[in-house]
Amino acid sequence: MSGNGGVGARDDEHERPPGVTDTTVEALGALSEALETVERARGQLYGFHQLTGGADLTLDRAVELLRTAGHAAHADLVEREILGRNVLPGCWTFQVIEAYDDTYYRPFAEVEKRVRQELVGGRQHLYEAEMKQARRTHGHPQHTDRP
Repeated sequence: MSGNGGVGARDDEHERPPGVTDTTVEALGALSEALETVERARGQLYGFHQLTGGADLTLDRAVELLRTAGHAAHADLVEREILGRNVLPGCWTFQVIEAYDDTYYRPFAEVEKRVRQELVGGRQHLYEAEMKQARRTHGHPQHTDRP
């Protein structure tokens, strides 16, 4: 096997094991795509967590400025009703992320990995690897088989 990624190079970890059907590869591709979408959703939760936390910290300044401007009752209202408030019953955003991770994300990732392990020896991205082979121009220096 040549290490340069050129013609004749093989990428065994992205090769379909013997006996694996097109439908199985397609199914694993769909499963992987679904997990990638869940990864993006999880990232959005972290964005939600950081934005909400940042807003809550900014409320400190709003409360301070309301007090300085002579609006103590309004400062008290913001401080009492909004500052440090739960975003869901009983939960701050970090708890939302933890519940998502425990209830959905980790089980999803574990099942996806188990299915890949049992069906194709754990190989990842077989669908994409085969698409790459079908779409690349063999022999072109920017269409090499491997990095």
